[in-house]
Amino acid sequence: ALREKEKGDWKKLSLEEKKALYRASFCLTFAEMKAPTGEWKSIVGIACMFISIGIWLVILEKLFVFKPLPDSFSEESKKAQLKRMIDLRVNPIEGIGSKYDYDKGEWKK
Repeated sequence: ALREKEKGDWKKLSLEEKKALYRASFCLTFAEMKAPTGEWKSIVGIACMFISIGIWLVILEKLFVFKPLPDSFSEESKKAQLKRMIDLRVNPIEGIGSKYDYDKGEWKK
């Protein structure tokens, strides 16, 4: 019955009939199509879960997989290595030796 009225004059149709015809033809209004679905919340949640899993894996690897750093990584050892390089006059043209004044026994300014 409503499809028959659709073929006639639309000015004679009531507002409810016009809405029913619109729903029959298009299903959704423009506002309903553009309404947010809230899907971003689940995507952000899943991304946060994967990031936290990755962080926990790194922590567990550092605790149980990697060996402790060798003694040569300590500050005292680094200073001793630098002193030895200066004493041996390693790379005096462009390297660490070029920045040290051997006559005065101090770093160049």
